[in-house]
Amino acid sequence: MLTLYPAVDLKDGRAVRLTQGRAEDETVYDVDPVAAAGRFADAGAEWLHVVDLDAAFTGEPRNRHLIAAIVEATGCRVQASGGVRTLADVEASLGYGAERVVIGTMALSDPGFVATVLDRVGPRIAVGLDVRGTTLQARGWTEEAGELFETLAVLSELGVPRFVVTDVARDGMLQGPNADLLHQVAEATPAHVTASGGVASLEDLALLAGCHEQVDAVIVGKALYAGAFTAEQALAACAAPSGGPSA
Repeated sequence: MLTLYPAVDLKDGRAVRLTQGRAEDETVYDVDPVAAAGRFADAGAEWLHVVDLDAAFTGEPRNRHLIAAIVEATGCRVQASGGVRTLADVEASLGYGAERVVIGTMALSDPGFVATVLDRVGPRIAVGLDVRGTTLQARGWTEEAGELFETLAVLSELGVPRFVVTDVARDGMLQGPNADLLHQVAEATPAHVTASGGVASLEDLALLAGCHEQVDAVIVGKALYAGAFTAEQALAACAAPSGGPSA
C-alpha cells in the first residue's frame, strides 16, 4: 500500500508545475492554490506535498503562510518543502501547521544541520534527495551536490526517518518513475522512501507499490493536473492490496 501525496507547487502565490525543475518552464494550473488543495482533499487525500518554489530558487519564502490556509481549508496533513535553509525555516513551517518538513540543499551541504534539526523536532522531517543519474542536485536543481549513495549513508547514520527521492530527469515528463533507483535507495537505508517524479499512469503506481516495502509513499503532481487520472483513481490504486488499480 502506498500513501498518495498530491503535489501543490507554489510560485508567486499560484499553483504551478515545472518541467524537470526549470523555473522558466512552468505551467500555471490554478491562481488559487488553496482551491487546488481543496479538490484533492475532497477526493479523499489525507496528505498533501506543498512546495514553496520561490524559496527553493531564491531563498525567499514567499508562500509559507499558505500552509496554514491549506491546512485550515482542507484538514489534510501537509508535507512542506522548498528553501529550508535554517532551523527557523523548519520551525516556521511547523508553526504554520505542516506535519513534516523536507530539507533539501542544507542536508546535502551540511549534514550537521540535519543532526541539529532531528534533535530539535525529531521525526517530523524528511530529506529530499534530488538526482540526475546518481549525482545529487541542490538549490532548486541548479547545482551539483555530491554522490547519492555516499550522502545517503551519512544521513542514514544520523537517523533520518524518511527520504524523498526525485529523479529530476523524469520530473514533470510523464515518462514513468525510476523504480530501479528507488529500489537501490531503499536497499541502502533503513529509512522510509517516498517516490517522486515521472508518475504518468495507474500502472506506475502499481509498479511503485511492488518496488520495495520501504517505498511506501508517492508524490504525484503533473499527472493529476493534466488529467491522466483522477485523485480518486490514484487513491484507490494506492490502497489496493496488490498495489494495482482496484476494480
